[in-house]
Amino acid sequence: MSVKQIITLKNSQGMKIKLSNWGATWLSCTMQVEGKNRELILGCQSFEQYEQQDAYLGATVGRYANRIANAEIDIAGKHYQLIANQGVNQLHGGKSGFDKKIWKIESQSEQQVTFGLISPDGDQGFPGELKVTASYTLTDDNQVIVEYNASTTKCTPVNLTNHAYFNLDGETNDILAHSLKVNANYYLPVDANGIPCNDLLDVTQDDMDLRQLRVLSDNLLTSPARKITGGYDHAYLLDKSKPVAAQLVSSDKKVTMDVTTSYPALQVYTGNFLANTPNRHNGKYANFAGVALEAQFLPDSPHHLTWPQPSCFLEPGQTYHHQITYQFFIS
Repeated sequence: MSVKQIITLKNSQGMKIKLSNWGATWLSCTMQVEGKNRELILGCQSFEQYEQQDAYLGATVGRYANRIANAEIDIAGKHYQLIANQGVNQLHGGKSGFDKKIWKIESQSEQQVTFGLISPDGDQGFPGELKVTASYTLTDDNQVIVEYNASTTKCTPVNLTNHAYFNLDGETNDILAHSLKVNANYYLPVDANGIPCNDLLDVTQDDMDLRQLRVLSDNLLTSPARKITGGYDHAYLLDKSKPVAAQLVSSDKKVTMDVTTSYPALQVYTGNFLANTPNRHNGKYANFAGVALEAQFLPDSPHHLTWPQPSCFLEPGQTYHHQITYQFFIS
């Protein structure tokens, strides 16, 4: 059934999240903060606006999140030309990625929903039929757990993530006064198109260290690395000895979010190009209205097989399984 639907999950604490089978998208996330409902993620007013925006607000992105240089891959000596949708490169799975598909609602309860999708062999240039599920669970201790499973008929790269933009202040300000911590010793330098242009570097280089809570506005555009991308738009290779991948704190210190994940990396994107994206209030977002914390494989991984992470290629007979947990705390 190709009808767009909205599913609402609620927990015993009064937290509520809204999701849609269109793009397996996370539409809304509200909590009671000092007796008032606070919206914690960016979103649009209508499905029409969601279809017009190109910021991937809350969407499940795939078959391969982030960028693949020159929109091409080679597997076992065979060359595959992918669909390019950002210049010569592919971003977030191509022109008609998973974010633009109607997913099947496979199961649903008060606190959990599972969406399913079949991506045919050759979809956006990728080999193999890929069967995918994206599951969202809202727990009674204010965790949003996102789980991805996939299987394929041919070897193919897979990199699924959620592209929610967080604003823990409730959209009243930009996120530049939020504080962020990312437990990562290395980051990946990129060019102006977001394509990796060097090997992993120590975070102490170019002032990219987020190992202690840091206000996002702190020297935002003075770092050589951040000047290139207009803010943070970089993948961090996570320190897997630390249980929490990242922590985000609202500017008023009333809401904290911890991110834990099975993925090897986290893309930090401060919404540097959000301007003119439709918002919920009959207006438009400005740049830096939200920050995306996208757990995933490193960008362009199909071209960098020696990077210190598991393989991004899924083989027939294997099961792709990854999890991202967003834990919210009110103080």
